[in-house]
Amino acid sequence: MSLTNEKMIQMYANIVKIRMFEERVAELFAAGKIPGFVHLYVGEEAVATGVCANLRASDYITSTHRGHGHLISKGGDLKLMMAELFGKKSGYCKGKGGSMHIADVGLGILGANGIVGGGPPLAAGAALACQYQGKDDVAVCFFGDGASNQGTTHEAMNLATCWKLPVVFIAENNMYGISSCTLNSMCVSDIADRAAAYDMPGVVVDGNDVIAVYEAAQEAVSRARSGSGPSLVECKTYRHRGHFEGDPCVYRNEEELAEWKAKDPLVRFEKKLLEMKVLTAAKVEEIRQGTQKQLKEAVDFAEKSLFPEIAELLEDVYTA
Repeated sequence: MSLTNEKMIQMYANIVKIRMFEERVAELFAAGKIPGFVHLYVGEEAVATGVCANLRASDYITSTHRGHGHLISKGGDLKLMMAELFGKKSGYCKGKGGSMHIADVGLGILGANGIVGGGPPLAAGAALACQYQGKDDVAVCFFGDGASNQGTTHEAMNLATCWKLPVVFIAENNMYGISSCTLNSMCVSDIADRAAAYDMPGVVVDGNDVIAVYEAAQEAVSRARSGSGPSLVECKTYRHRGHFEGDPCVYRNEEELAEWKAKDPLVRFEKKLLEMKVLTAAKVEEIRQGTQKQLKEAVDFAEKSLFPEIAELLEDVYTA
């Protein structure tokens, strides 16, 4: 199914929203207004955008410690996200989850996850629930190259193929698990090669090309909905910023960063849509101004919200 102009504009607007949200978060964190750690998605926006553009409101996603882009792409509320980052009780998790643990089950967002490889078993469980209930909804599992080496990820993939679960595994390969380059942590060049061990399709796409991501995800999601089982889609991408804000990034060089910034997914897609006359300069400015307004409202909401009371410390906190 070909992409409509309207759909492409929506995808472009989503990439802009993620980029501007993350850049604002970087500024707020540097100003000391956001506690804890934040792991930004700048440079990887095409992955979440292209994948989630294929999903319904009733579908599920599991996320990672670098999850803001996934949440926005699945329909997350910027006000509630920002309040959560500020640690305020009006946030998604009442200020107790922070950046790495935002969730909205009502939107099918089963949570960002501070545990590397924590998402795949949750996605398999959500997919099993969809299958058991006779629905054609799917679960999408975003995970990084670091999580591709975790046992939980492989256990989930194995179970998913054994039971033909409607789950799509999206490997976001940004080349570094914290400071460990994938060249030193894997004996294969492509994570997608590992799909063969579980008898599922495995494909590699340019993770900075939102159309390529959309098309690969469309095929995988359609396969899952039809009852044909799981797929693994590896998206080759790159984070422009450090593993976390404050990371000195001594493990990579400026030439490498410049090479990847030249393939910036936002710049590439904007240029393509302008050349196709799908976008105009005026529309670009309209989208940016609208997003800026949303971000201002989100920050104002977060700053005016209250922190949780000490007496609420143990409320809404669970353990297994």
